[in-house]
Amino acid sequence: MENLIFSLNATMPIFLLMVLGNVFKRINMINEDASSFMNKFVFKVALPALLFSDLAKQDFVGTWNPKFVLFCFVATICSITLIWVLSRIFVKTPSRRGEFLQGSYRSSAALLGIAFIHSIYGESSSGMAPLMILGSVPLYNIFAVIILTLTAPEYENSGDSSNNKGILIKKTIVGILKNPIIIGIVSGLLWSVFKIPIPKVVDTVVVDIGGLATPLGLMSMGASFDGRKAMQNVKPALVASFIKLFLLVMIFMPIAIKLGFAGEQIVAILVMLGSATTVSCFIMAKNMGHEGTLSSSIIMMTTFGCSFSLTFWLFILKTAGVI
Repeated sequence: MENLIFSLNATMPIFLLMVLGNVFKRINMINEDASSFMNKFVFKVALPALLFSDLAKQDFVGTWNPKFVLFCFVATICSITLIWVLSRIFVKTPSRRGEFLQGSYRSSAALLGIAFIHSIYGESSSGMAPLMILGSVPLYNIFAVIILTLTAPEYENSGDSSNNKGILIKKTIVGILKNPIIIGIVSGLLWSVFKIPIPKVVDTVVVDIGGLATPLGLMSMGASFDGRKAMQNVKPALVASFIKLFLLVMIFMPIAIKLGFAGEQIVAILVMLGSATTVSCFIMAKNMGHEGTLSSSIIMMTTFGCSFSLTFWLFILKTAGVI
């Protein structure tokens, strides 16, 4: 019950902010122009600032564990490959396939990982959450840019000519290099590795701007949510939610245990594999030419469901004696 209450306290405010955004739209406090502006601001400014602030303050060098980082890296690659195969089966429309893909593998690792581990192990934990973030979050975002570019509606019927493919490859590479979220991650990693000091004034401003990312992004998503369109996507959204909350944990957690990971390492891996889909999925999808309805449906389902699924997995792992 204590784990359930903790999980609900962590996830229900996220769900309620989405509901609040939808309520604001219905009473005409947020219109389409305001929602679009909020999306762009979060994507280009607030979310990169949040990721930079989170990563720049972590001690990646002092807590370095190559075996753990490599596992997170390989598990992420394998997850994306598996979901790509499943997307060909469950989603026939290429533009929706991109949203299904990233919604099925992208966790709220950077936001939930540290808080979740600290809640269980206290502030003295040895730093597995930052290493999990290092092994997964950069890949999450790089592959998201590639996937969303390759499945964007404007390219759905672009043909198979070598010229079109060359243009698409160039656009994908440029998109990765110019993506604000990836820039925020790389900058934060560099600041952490080289231990570059951040002046107090600058740190306060960056933290305050980053603090806008979650509430603005969630309310924008709620305002953009269309129930009728969501019902058309209910089957792929349910499949993606099952993959996100259960299937990846079922596949990779036994491997992690077999490799000898335990304690907060296992909790960090659980967050990476089985936590709710990150809100940045919707933000990136909307800003890269996708409709966003399937992304918002997956986020709402996984956000509500992970309160119970994470508690279920914690109970199983505790019973097995690995945490």
